[in-house]
Amino acid sequence: MTNLDSLVFDNAYARLHPAFYEVVDPTPLPEPYLVAFNPDAAVLLDLDPARIDRDELTALLSGNLRLPGSEPIAEAYAGHQFGVWVPQLGDGRAILLGQVVNARGERWDLHLKGAGRTRFSRFGDGRSVLRSAIREYLAGEALAGLGIPTTRALGIAGSDLPVQREETETAATLLRLAPSHVRFGSFEFFAARGETERVRELFEHVIAQQSPDLVLASEPLPIRVVRFFAEVCERTARLMARWIAEGFAHGVMNTDNMSILGITLDYGPYGFLEGYDAGFICNHTDVEGRYAFGRQPAVALWNCARLGEALTALDPDVAANPGSEEALAPWQAALDSYWPAFNPEYARLMRGKLGLATEQEGDAGLLQELLGVLQADRLDYPTFFRRLSGLGSPGRPDEDRSERHRAWLERYAARLAGEPGHATGRAERMQRVNPKYVLRNWVAQEAIERAQRKDFSLIEELRRLFSDPFGEHPGMERFAEPPSGPARDIVVSCSS
Repeated sequence: MTNLDSLVFDNAYARLHPAFYEVVDPTPLPEPYLVAFNPDAAVLLDLDPARIDRDELTALLSGNLRLPGSEPIAEAYAGHQFGVWVPQLGDGRAILLGQVVNARGERWDLHLKGAGRTRFSRFGDGRSVLRSAIREYLAGEALAGLGIPTTRALGIAGSDLPVQREETETAATLLRLAPSHVRFGSFEFFAARGETERVRELFEHVIAQQSPDLVLASEPLPIRVVRFFAEVCERTARLMARWIAEGFAHGVMNTDNMSILGITLDYGPYGFLEGYDAGFICNHTDVEGRYAFGRQPAVALWNCARLGEALTALDPDVAANPGSEEALAPWQAALDSYWPAFNPEYARLMRGKLGLATEQEGDAGLLQELLGVLQADRLDYPTFFRRLSGLGSPGRPDEDRSERHRAWLERYAARLAGEPGHATGRAERMQRVNPKYVLRNWVAQEAIERAQRKDFSLIEELRRLFSDPFGEHPGMERFAEPPSGPARDIVVSCSS
């Protein structure tokens, strides 16, 4: 397809009970201009990037064009924010334009962020700023390049409309794509209100769209729901393993920001590890460090437990005996599937980063010792693993390594010697899983500052770079460097 108006919509979410959403149109950006267009995302919708009309695209991205078949709505949900229950949240600055089905039968939400006020906006203005739109756009591509499940963005439209945050900025909209934007908090919203029929309706919707094996299953509803819950726990665990292995910190892991599909959702004050610190807090709003890097897997499990509490509304045994260990046993077993999904996935990913082709006793200890070295010496996480493939200069020059660092390298070399048949091509294998480029805050900030001067070229250069973060990319080497000077002081918050 070439024209945006040829997209095929099947707006299943808009067919749900009206309690699930508000019917609302975007508030158009005035005098919009195109900031970024993602041809890789266009292909997901069966669009030919070379033949898309840029004026029409800008109109769509900015809320000035309503495509035939789209039915804009704002979704309702609730959530635990920094551990505190908030019964009414919802799309306060984003609107689901509709759901598109491509030729492969894949479903894609078209979700316009920064689209204006809805009844869920509370005291917000419903807008997004250029800074945050660029950060989310690049983050989606950076994680996709690393193979981490994530939303993607079709593009960004900007406007000179002023928006007040910590300071006055300019408005922007971002059209993101995901198979679904249903969140843990979507289920919590109705369960907390005692609206069990709505919880069931949402469950049936999600499995019809995403888990057809559960649609056809002949088991009673409670059994199907527990199976679904276990799948969500395991998908979430595997997502956390990938975040931790790649050094990614989300920053705001509220239950309303947790995807039911185990994809990375709602970027804000995210960050990638540089000098390794398990206590790394990427969001300066998170004063207690609830969502610190190393706490993310445990927080995700806590969030899964909150989802499980909402879903138990569909289990009559739990409803009749809410404190019964016997009634809750299947739910606890499903929740307990989290760590058995996380641990082997994380171990597998880290063996790959270390170039270990086999699993051997002592590997867990080798890894824990390494993390201790990285923590003590604050070694740059991506740089260390990228250089490790050469074994001659991982992290620092020989004369600048701590004794503990040198001792670990000796143990690592001995471990590699135990895999003589796998030595050929080890460096190449390691470089295919250890990125040279991650989206450091200073890199995103440089793109933002240039964009604020109406120079959008770096955004596209970085999109291409992060589509292959493992390549060498001659001429782009500076973007692999840790921050220096004032770049070290960049901080991000929930407004990011």
